[in-house]
Amino acid sequence: MTQPLSRRHLMLTAGAFAAAGCTSGSADASVAQYASSPFRRLTEAQWRERLPAASFNVLRREATERPFTSPLDGEKRTGVFHCRGCDLPLFQSAWKFDSRTGWPSFYRAIDGSVGTKTDLLIGFPRTEYHCARCLGHQGHIFDDGPRPTGKRYCNNGVALTFKAA
Repeated sequence: MTQPLSRRHLMLTAGAFAAAGCTSGSADASVAQYASSPFRRLTEAQWRERLPAASFNVLRREATERPFTSPLDGEKRTGVFHCRGCDLPLFQSAWKFDSRTGWPSFYRAIDGSVGTKTDLLIGFPRTEYHCARCLGHQGHIFDDGPRPTGKRYCNNGVALTFKAA
C-alpha cells in the first residue's frame, strides 16, 4: 500500500525541480549526432524481442539491477564495454575501477557516447546517463570517483556487453 505524498515531500520535489532547471533530457551533441539512428525508431515490442528481460527493464524502463549480481563488476580483462541495446562502445576497460558498490564503475566514458538528464525519481536530483545512440538507460554519475575525473559512472551490468581486446 502506498502512502500519500507529504507536504514536505512535495516541497522537496518542487525544490529539486527548480534546482535542476526542470531539464528532462539532454540536448548535447553526443545525443544529437545519433538523432537519425534506426535504434531510435524501434518499438517496445522490438526492444523486448532484442533484449533479455533484465536488460529490457534497465535499458528501456530505467530499472536498476540488484548490486553484486553482474559478472561484469569483476571483469578485469583489457577491452571495451558496449551498450547492450545497440553495441555502441561506452567505456575503455582502463577506466574501470572497483567502487565496492556492486555495479561496474568507470571514471570516464568514451567521448560522445553518453547523454545525461536530471533524474528526480527518488526525490532529489541525480545525473542519469544513457547511451547516446539508442537512449538506453545505463546508470547514474556520482562525484565520488577516483582521479583524474572524480566521477563515478555507476553502470548496470545488464545494460552492457564486454568485448575483450
